[in-house]
Amino acid sequence: MAKQSKQQRPHDDHTVSDDPKQANAAGADQGNARKDPDHWVTGDESMTGAQASYLQTLSEEAGEEFDPSLSKAEASKRIDALRERTGRGIDH
Repeated sequence: MAKQSKQQRPHDDHTVSDDPKQANAAGADQGNARKDPDHWVTGDESMTGAQASYLQTLSEEAGEEFDPSLSKAEASKRIDALRERTGRGIDH
């Protein structure tokens, strides 16, 4: 099975390369760097379907209201906050 050269996290607006040379060229730390959502070129666009689905699940688990009007960047930040709060998807 061929290894994919890029991965995309459901709530991120960028791809992270598995190729260390590409990752280092982009200023990444071992291929796991994450660009600040405030600096995303498309951060003001509506959140993606994947973000909405994940955010809705996290909101329900946290007992908080889901806001479908968030931008991509806002949704990413909200997902991070709810993941921290619920412990979901956090490596310990």
